[in-house]
Amino acid sequence: MRHRVYGRKLGRHTNHRMAMWRNMAVSLFTHGQITTTIPKAKSVVPFVEKLITAAKKGDLANRRRVIKMIGDRIMIKSEDDPAIERNKYGEITGGPKVVKVLFDEIAPKYADRTGGYTRIIKLAKHRIGDGSSLCVLQLVGGGDESGPQVSGQYSRRRDKANKRMERAAALRKGGAAVAEPEAEVEAEAPAEEQLATEQAQPEAEATEEEKSK
Repeated sequence: MRHRVYGRKLGRHTNHRMAMWRNMAVSLFTHGQITTTIPKAKSVVPFVEKLITAAKKGDLANRRRVIKMIGDRIMIKSEDDPAIERNKYGEITGGPKVVKVLFDEIAPKYADRTGGYTRIIKLAKHRIGDGSSLCVLQLVGGGDESGPQVSGQYSRRRDKANKRMERAAALRKGGAAVAEPEAEVEAEAPAEEQLATEQAQPEAEATEEEKSK
């Protein structure tokens, strides 16, 4: 029995669990937030907090500690990231290192904060397959709340409303196109009557002249 034993094993042995924490921490520092399950998020929070606290000290010893814990990987935000250097074969040869970004950009944001660098936001959706509850693990704004935004479960209500509006606009446009020929026909009818009247006037005058003779 493991009564009062702190920590979550998450169905993994120690090496596997540490590798998972390293990957999650690097992803969090790269993107600012990650989506994962609630137990995983709660288990990685102390790991991330210790890394940021060590980075706030900024000395060589803590830099070596951080490199030992997560390595010094290249941060890749996307396949089209302009900061990534590649050779002619498309292989990655250089780019921003996660430890440098952590020490120079992320840690200074929390200089006045003694802890609590992350937040967990539960999402109203579950993972497909096992139905695990999902959440967003996010770095707090560091004084200004201009960090990445959290979006909830995707809703198709807006798509349906847009389709209804497009359909209504198409129907209105079609009705206007039908009304235009009718208006043209109505406009042509008076013109034809006027032309017939103009043609009938000379004939009437000629008839009157013959009668007068």
